[in-house]
Amino acid sequence: MQNGRKSTRRRQSVEPFIARSTATIPRAAHSASNGFQSAQRSYERYLALAQEEARSGNVVGAENYYQHAEHYFRLMSLNRAAT
Repeated sequence: MQNGRKSTRRRQSVEPFIARSTATIPRAAHSASNGFQSAQRSYERYLALAQEEARSGNVVGAENYYQHAEHYFRLMSLNRAAT
């Protein structure tokens, strides 16, 4: 409250948050269902971006994209091992 004004904000209950969080799909189940395909798409996208940056002479930008591509490559490997 400021200068005797009544606050117009209402306090939110914690209960809806708890109910909502238990209804969500577990992260492991979600990543197993479409993880490989999305990881593969991202890997290919970042690899193409890295190659384009390397062709243009931007070594730092290319390395950045190669690191992103490596991250998705590792995710693909983990998804393959899990199935």
